[in-house]
Amino acid sequence: MSEEICEGSAAPDFDLPTDGGGKLCLSDLRGHAVVLYFYPKDDTTGCTREAIDFSRLKDDFEKAGAVVVGVSPDSPVRHDRFRAKHGLSVMLASDETKDVLQAYGVWKEKSMYGRKFMGVERSTFLIDNAGTVRQVWRKVKVSGHAEAVLRVAQSLGS
Repeated sequence: MSEEICEGSAAPDFDLPTDGGGKLCLSDLRGHAVVLYFYPKDDTTGCTREAIDFSRLKDDFEKAGAVVVGVSPDSPVRHDRFRAKHGLSVMLASDETKDVLQAYGVWKEKSMYGRKFMGVERSTFLIDNAGTVRQVWRKVKVSGHAEAVLRVAQSLGS
C-alpha cells in the first residue's frame, strides 16, 4: 500500500490509454494545472452526472489553465461509447490494471448491502503546473463538485 497522496505531495506520474485511441502521460501536461478525477464506472448515474458537469465547465477550466481528465477502470472502448452517448468533452483515461488507482489511494474496499468489494472511491486531485498536488477531494458528492473544483483551479492562477 502506498503512502496516501495529500496536498503538497508530488503527483504520481502515469501513462494510460485514453478514449479515441490516445495515450496520456501526466508528465506531458507539465505547465498546465490538471484536474484528475477518479470515478467508479462509465454510464452509471453519479459518474455520468460528474462527467457531464466537468464537460459543461471544460472551457472555464481551460481559461483557468487547467486540463480535466477522468480516470476509471473501464476500457478505452467503453470510454468512447460513454463520451458519444452523453456528448462528453473531457478526456477519459483507462486504468484497467488499477495501478494508477492504487498509486493515488482511490482503489478501496467498499461495502454495499452488507457485501464487501473493491472499487473506486470517487476522488479528485488538483495538480499544479509543476506536478504538485494542491487540493484533494475524497468521497466526493457529485452535486456542485465540478463548480467547487473550478473555483480552486481559478485561484491557482491568481
